Amino acid sequence: MRRRKEKRNYAILAICIIFLNIAIISILPFIFKQEKKVETFKIYYKNITSNTTKVFIPLLAVDENGNGKIVKLFVEAKKGKGSILVNIENILFWIDTQESIRTAKEVAEKILNRKINDTDLIYEIESEAKVVGGPSAGAAITIATIAALTNKTLNPYVAITGTIDENGNIGEVGGIIEKAKAAKDFGIKILLVPKGQSIYYTTEQKRECKKFEYVEYCIIRNELKKVEVEKEVGIKVYEVKNIRDAMKFFFENA
Repeated sequence: MRRRKEKRNYAILAICIIFLNIAIISILPFIFKQEKKVETFKIYYKNITSNTTKVFIPLLAVDENGNGKIVKLFVEAKKGKGSILVNIENILFWIDTQESIRTAKEVAEKILNRKINDTDLIYEIESEAKVVGGPSAGAAITIATIAALTNKTLNPYVAITGTIDENGNIGEVGGIIEKAKAAKDFGIKILLVPKGQSIYYTTEQKRECKKFEYVEYCIIRNELKKVEVEKEVGIKVYEVKNIRDAMKFFFENA
């Protein structure tokens, strides 16, 4: 009788151990699961000295494989002689980017209504991947330039993509969907795009088949499909026509 009771206790203990092991195995993935790290930046350095301000803004780009990427741009404004200095490494869009920088300074002068002859502007761009599409960074470069010159804090949850011309108008760019996905992964809540680029159209093939006795006839039609970037990616998207429109999103009381 005693042996029978001991065997029953051992059996119950064995069952408990089995269930305990199953429970531990089930919860291990949740214990070790790591959420995707979202990296956001506000303003890196503000008033490094009384004569210097350094700001950060994310540039949206597309790499050589067609994937959206974040390129880090730092703009430093300090007392000087109106020089433009550029520090860029391992990126494919140097010529276009430098042209955008020159235009950004010109637009900033018009918006601020003054010549920037007593301030040096230093642009530093960092990227872990080779990216293309330098002109599309024009609007963001201009916004960062104005922020550095006026000692203003940028809204860290806003990003912009678009070219820039000498009058401050924002022009069309490519890779909106890819850039929107990169912005969302980075922690951006609001994406500003050029006029008319919050929606785009793509073609979708539809197959229509009919059967007559033993023969099936099929027709393939190409139909236009409307795609809204905001719904497709899950990020708030606004269209902006020029830099002054964009400033309302980046600066308080702009």
